[in-house]
Amino acid sequence: MIKPPADPHRPAAMPRLRLIACGALARELLAIINQMPAGVMELTCLPAAWHNHPEKIVPGLKRKINAARKASLTPIVIYGDCGTGGALDAFLETAKVTRIPGPHCYQSFMGETGFNAAMEDELGTFFLTDYMVRHFERIVMKGMGLRDHPQLRDMYFAHYKRVLYIAQSDDAALYEKARQAAATLQLDFDYRFTGFGDYTAFLQHLCDSRQPAAATV
Repeated sequence: MIKPPADPHRPAAMPRLRLIACGALARELLAIINQMPAGVMELTCLPAAWHNHPEKIVPGLKRKINAARKASLTPIVIYGDCGTGGALDAFLETAKVTRIPGPHCYQSFMGETGFNAAMEDELGTFFLTDYMVRHFERIVMKGMGLRDHPQLRDMYFAHYKRVLYIAQSDDAALYEKARQAAATLQLDFDYRFTGFGDYTAFLQHLCDSRQPAAATV
């Protein structure tokens, strides 16, 4: 087969993006990706439960990044520090991989200004996202041992004053479940609707950067 000559004015295609994210963000990230042009980015996740085992995050990301590059994809990390104590950013700097700015998903959902204001308003704040509300029993009550040992509540939450549910969806059932979670923890309840926060703008910027610049003649 004879290939037609390459058009010197046609921009070269840019590599597809592979987002490597915490599994707790999968639903929200897929919703954003589905609003983007097809073929720009795809998603792969590490287990959300690794927040309880942050020593697994960097090795897991390294494997995912290597796999993306072997597939000729550009890896982008959608993680905060997530308890790695700076090890994540040190690794990503060496690997030359971009990640979304911010220390954790709470700030990314609320924005830096919103998060700082919430902490100024009440330092003793326990945050819940949609994911954490859906899995409150598994993550908090069983994961922290509170279901079997209720006395641990006073140890874990002695310095907390309120639960702040930062909601990604306008869901009455999740709202009620979050309110009940606050009551279970014997904390005040507060609510903010954030939608997808900074994630939308970050992914939109990535998408825009994939669009080839107009050719000059």
